[in-house]
Amino acid sequence: MSSTTEFQRLPAEAMYQHEMDTLIQAESDPIPTGWKMSPKSVLTYITGGMVNGVEISPKYLGHKRLIEIAIATLLTDRSLLLIGEPGTAKSWLSEHLTAAINGDSTKVVQGTAGTTEEHIRYSWNYAMLISQGPSNEAMLKSPIYRAMESGTIARFEEISRCASEVQDALISILSEKRVSVPELAYELPAKKGFSIIATANTRDKGVNEMSAALKRRFNIVVLPSPADIQTEIDIVKTRVTQLSANLELQAELPSDELVEKVVTIFRELREGVTLDGKQKLKTTSGVLSTAEAISLLANSMALAGGFGTGTITDYDVAAALQGAVVKDEDKDSIAFKEYLENIVKKRGEKWRDLYKECKGLNG
Repeated sequence: MSSTTEFQRLPAEAMYQHEMDTLIQAESDPIPTGWKMSPKSVLTYITGGMVNGVEISPKYLGHKRLIEIAIATLLTDRSLLLIGEPGTAKSWLSEHLTAAINGDSTKVVQGTAGTTEEHIRYSWNYAMLISQGPSNEAMLKSPIYRAMESGTIARFEEISRCASEVQDALISILSEKRVSVPELAYELPAKKGFSIIATANTRDKGVNEMSAALKRRFNIVVLPSPADIQTEIDIVKTRVTQLSANLELQAELPSDELVEKVVTIFRELREGVTLDGKQKLKTTSGVLSTAEAISLLANSMALAGGFGTGTITDYDVAAALQGAVVKDEDKDSIAFKEYLENIVKKRGEKWRDLYKECKGLNG
């Protein structure tokens, strides 16, 4: 059997199996039908804590009440819709909620322009369909169908990227909690515990606006961007540490000072104003989210480990920063140059090397 270390990315239930086992063994509260642990234990798994001498790492750093609302929603007959800016950990939270509740986060529909109704309901193995006719064996069940069958939770990522007719196919499922299979003269009723966690990006609001009828089937939780710079720094440090261990990057973790610099640049360019609120800035076209900051630092570690000494330098960060900030060569390059000259250059000795490296790459 293959070792799990061979895989690039493990699902949450595999990465954090020890923590889940600890919470299940220590369980003292009632467990809902279809769940692996109680709502309180799910909350501890998501927000962190100490259980029987085992440290449960926080998976989400933010408003605890939002997590309580999300978990409480999944105890009812309503599904959950997580909405927020790119990089606000919608998918990350969705995965960890389903992992903690069901021990399986892999029933996923990825919403795209190419997603069809078959991805939500079921399709057929056409070779078997032609040779044998409709049968259970010839049916290809969607993740949502399998979740209904097993009384578990399915995930629907980027629901607003799907065409409106595909979104509307969910309405009857969420209302009636049944899927009709006319080819087999059969109707599948959802078992207790079935629900859907969907995510939607506020930047994609105009792609395929969700109908009011579909929105009413969800309880909506809005995940905000980190409220302050320290929270964002903590999130970035936590995720970079986890990523570096999983990817086996041959480099030291970035220093606290380096993380603070990257987060500062991202927050200022994202919000169009310096942290002290004294100077307005041109924003860039890229999504300078917390997730992008995490990716940037992981990329810097890869550069330092693969081509440097193993210690991240301003040269490594500048290269990754250039790619993250300058998406539109004309607009973003000008905005970044102005930011470097008017803000970074004037921040003194601690920022000087980063300024020089960024200026060299940005012309």
